[in-house]
Amino acid sequence: MKEKLQALLSLATEEINASSNLKDLEDLRVKYLGKKGEVTTVLKNMKDLSQEERPLIGKIANEVREAIEVLLENIKEEKKASEIESQLEKESIDVTMPSKRLIRGHKHPINVALDEIFEIFLGMGFKIAEGPEIETVYHNFDALNAPVDHPSRGLSDTFYITEDLLLRTQTSPIQVRTMKNQKPPIKIIAPGRCFRNDEIDATHSPMFHQIEGLVIDKDITMADLKGTLDMFAKRLFGNQTKTKFRPHYFPFTEPSGEVDVSCFKCGGEGCRFCKGSGWIEILGCGMVHPNVLEECGIDSTIYNGFAFGMGLDRITMLKYEIDDIRVLFENDIRFIKQF
Repeated sequence: MKEKLQALLSLATEEINASSNLKDLEDLRVKYLGKKGEVTTVLKNMKDLSQEERPLIGKIANEVREAIEVLLENIKEEKKASEIESQLEKESIDVTMPSKRLIRGHKHPINVALDEIFEIFLGMGFKIAEGPEIETVYHNFDALNAPVDHPSRGLSDTFYITEDLLLRTQTSPIQVRTMKNQKPPIKIIAPGRCFRNDEIDATHSPMFHQIEGLVIDKDITMADLKGTLDMFAKRLFGNQTKTKFRPHYFPFTEPSGEVDVSCFKCGGEGCRFCKGSGWIEILGCGMVHPNVLEECGIDSTIYNGFAFGMGLDRITMLKYEIDDIRVLFENDIRFIKQF
C-alpha cells in the first residue's frame, strides 16, 4: 500500500502540473481528494491493515494528501494569475481612442427665465415661498376676497377635486398662507405651477406657471410698487425699457393695475411683435385689499402692502420670442438646446 500511495502522488503531481485551466484542477482535486477520491479510498481501506501497519500507512497517506493539496493550491494561484493576465490583455483599453459622445441635457427655457427672475428679486431683498398645488377653496378664493359668484370659481374655469379641494388656479394662496403664518414685514415671491380649465392652443394651456410677489409693511405706497416693477422690467428686458401702468380690477387688490413694458423689439415705435402699439402687457398688480389683510390676521390700520403676479410662460415666450406655448411642454431636446 505504501508503493500505491507513492505511485498516486507521482501520478497526481504529473497530472496537476499538466493541467491547463482551473476547471481541470478542480476535477483533479475531486479525483484524488474527493469523498470517492483515490487517496480517500486508501484511507478507508486501512481497516484491513494490521495494527502495526496502520500508523505507518496513515502517516504516509496524510503526507500524500497534504502534498497534493499544497501542489493544487500553488498551481491554482499560478493559473489564476495567468488567466487574469490573459483577460487584461484581451480587455485592454486604448486611452488614446476617442470616447463615446455623452448627450447632456439642457436647462429648460422656463427655468432659465425663472432663475433670472429669482436673481432680480432676491437682489431686492425678496425671499422665495412655496405652497401646495392642491389647495382649499378657502385659500384659493375666499381668503382672497373673491365672491362666490366670481366667474373664476365656476366649473368651466377650475379643476375641482371635491367641493372643498381644487388644483390651485394661481399662486396667490401661497401669499395667504405666508400672511397667516408670518408677522409683517413680509417680502416674498411665490413661483409654481397652476391649473385652469383652458383649451390647449398657441397661447393657452391647462397647466402653466406663475410667479407672484407680496410686500407687507408699514407705510407702503403705490410708488414702492411702481419702483419695484420698473426696476424688475429694466433688469429683465434692458435698461432702455419703460413701464406703463393701466387701471384694472382684481378682487384682492385695490387699487389694481396692469403693467405694460415698451416693446424691446422696436423700442416702442410699433412692430408686429407688439401689434403696432409699442407696448407689451407683462403682469397685473395692486395694493393689497384691506379685506385680505384682515382675513389673514393683519391689522390693515397699521400695515398695508402691494402684490403682483405674472405668467412665467408668457414672460419666457416674450423674452425668447416663442410664439406657441405648446412647444414649452413637448420636451423636444432640439428646441430646449436653443436656450
